[in-house]
Amino acid sequence: MEIEKLRKEINKIDDKILDLLNKRAKVAINIGKNKKKTRVSVYMPDRERDVISSLIKKNLGPLNSDAIKNIYCEIMSASMNLQKKLTIAYLGPEATYTHEAATKKFGLSADYKPLTNMKEIFSAVEKGIADFGIVPVENSTEGVVTHTLDMFIGSDVKICDEILLPISHCLLSMSKKKAIKKVYSKDQALAQCSIWLQKNLQGVPLKDVYSTAQAVKLATKEKSSAAIASQLASRLYNLPVIAKNIEDLSVNVTRFLVIGKESSRPTGDDKVSLIFSLKDKVGALYSSLNPFYKHKINLTKIESRPSKRKIWEYYFFVDLEGHCEEKRVRQAIEELKPLCTFLKILGSYPRG
Repeated sequence: MEIEKLRKEINKIDDKILDLLNKRAKVAINIGKNKKKTRVSVYMPDRERDVISSLIKKNLGPLNSDAIKNIYCEIMSASMNLQKKLTIAYLGPEATYTHEAATKKFGLSADYKPLTNMKEIFSAVEKGIADFGIVPVENSTEGVVTHTLDMFIGSDVKICDEILLPISHCLLSMSKKKAIKKVYSKDQALAQCSIWLQKNLQGVPLKDVYSTAQAVKLATKEKSSAAIASQLASRLYNLPVIAKNIEDLSVNVTRFLVIGKESSRPTGDDKVSLIFSLKDKVGALYSSLNPFYKHKINLTKIESRPSKRKIWEYYFFVDLEGHCEEKRVRQAIEELKPLCTFLKILGSYPRG
């Protein structure tokens, strides 16, 4: 009897929540109409961060911060898609880590477009086929994803947000571990599990494919083969988990970038990404970093890539703390320009 009484109380609360959600949705629709008139983007990471941060500060429990964040991600996803149905391009097929990162950021209400490589994702955003794209750029264990960095050189897309996704790899197979004769996965996933593979599947051939989800598809079709992928992939493709948490380092995080047509507005906790090349002379790189030191701007990353135009010529990718609308950031970039043969601001966006 006590349970029935409590369930009736929950039903009443659910009715109130449903009513409030629909009231919120109506306000969101009106906001969308105003955004359309003023040509403002439906997706505003700065506003999303403000809403969630404010709610977490007010939260007294028993729901924890992650629960609040996940619930409101879906509420805001539904609200955005009442304003405009968003199409999100990602490195497919379904159940890749990029797909997982995309749904973490945009919720389940968006339309997701799986593509086969970075070039297709950048092209889809440039041509307006997709509103946004999700691309992996860096892993805490294996470093940068060079294909992604190279795409920014010739593309006009902007970085408008970033996602940090903890990565936990599983070995999936229809066979027992002793019977496995081949392991499929993406190159980065194979590298992140190299110690475990050497210890447990020594001598077994490792096959690099373009995504972890493709690896799972192949492993479901080939006897005595396995895939390294996520538990989500296991559930989606019905391929049993043979071993969990096989990554070499327990702290294994992949950083993904959200690319679109515009940068994001300042939030007070932002990053700027730049790409530049320098005149070939002694002390060029040292001189290029001095404006950031002078204006007390912290650099969080610097990475070089061959220009592919001239031997021993390089592009430098730099991430820094701040926003392009900040005076000190603008001044530092202006002082950097005369030292460069090429400079492009890739975007300002909230820190993940």
